[in-house]
Amino acid sequence: MNDFQKYLNSIDDPEKRERTESILNYVKRTFPQLKEEIKWNQPMFTDHGTFIIGFSIAKTHLAVAPEAEVIKYFAKDIEKAGYSYTKGLFRIKWTDKVDYELIRKIVAYNIDDKKEMVKFWR
Repeated sequence: MNDFQKYLNSIDDPEKRERTESILNYVKRTFPQLKEEIKWNQPMFTDHGTFIIGFSIAKTHLAVAPEAEVIKYFAKDIEKAGYSYTKGLFRIKWTDKVDYELIRKIVAYNIDDKKEMVKFWR
């Protein structure tokens, strides 16, 4: 988590920092082959130079951004988890339970779906 530590240290609210760190640690433990990067002041994970998933903090939620195609593909799962979403991200409110299994499925999907991709974005 060294690549993300400066970002995490910049989060003033200890509860938001702890939850964000927990989610980032989960992704790193579950998918150790992914590279940690900070781009556009957001922590994200990449695989062989292509974007897999990114996160950003807002006042009321943590935004999870796996790209629009993935949001569309997992829309029913996102709704079932109780999260709101837009074309490119879904929101985990600070008071929501984190659906780690949903995050795992999304990351695994992106890794597999983008295994031969040579661009950063779809």
